[in-house]
Amino acid sequence: MTNFHELIEGFRNFREDYLLREAEFFETLKSGQNPRTLVVACCDSRVDPALLTGCRPGDLFVVRNVAALVPACGEAARADAVMAAVEYGVKHLEVEHVIVMGHSNCGGIHGLMHPEAVADEDYIAGWLEHARPVLHDLSHVEADATDADRSRRCEEAAILLSIENLLSYPWIKKRVTEGSLKLHALYYDMHDGNLLVWDAQREDFVPSWHFSESGRCEACSPTGLFTGLVEEGKAAGTAEN
Repeated sequence: MTNFHELIEGFRNFREDYLLREAEFFETLKSGQNPRTLVVACCDSRVDPALLTGCRPGDLFVVRNVAALVPACGEAARADAVMAAVEYGVKHLEVEHVIVMGHSNCGGIHGLMHPEAVADEDYIAGWLEHARPVLHDLSHVEADATDADRSRRCEEAAILLSIENLLSYPWIKKRVTEGSLKLHALYYDMHDGNLLVWDAQREDFVPSWHFSESGRCEACSPTGLFTGLVEEGKAAGTAEN
């Protein structure tokens, strides 16, 4: 779709081909929502969490922003829209899963790696500061790594940083520790169409079919699995300053 008129026509088709056909299902949504999963995803137009996971309206509570970032506790402003949505999902909707979903070819991560590209854009540059610690993780990348390799490393590290930041909120960590809330890290690779899941046992992102075949539901550990990444980045940033 390329213009507003097509969007209106698209809704007409949705109403006739889906809304009316699934009238009984949509009737159940009128009384309220009861999603079991909250997704923090990038606002990139190519990455739709519901479409990628085959979900229907009401299944996901979705929070989208540039690069799928979550500010750490203490860094988020009182009026931060991301954490307001996460707080609502966790405390009021009582979701059982929180997913951070990043992706390949992320323009936000590109801006983080190449700050000159967003130097004149106050809001973008300021927002990307939340992910600055991941840049220091590049020191572990091989010297002969390609730009694509470095971008991939930063994209994956940003997801893990956001998971770590989620755990910095006492009300989230409490639920994770109690077992009522599980955190998951996903990476969508546009190049081959794979959805990768963070495997805590392997400490790596692996194809999602590993879990669909085994029946495992991989969740991130509340015991500081990513602390090394974050603390190393913060320490390096302090040293530079």
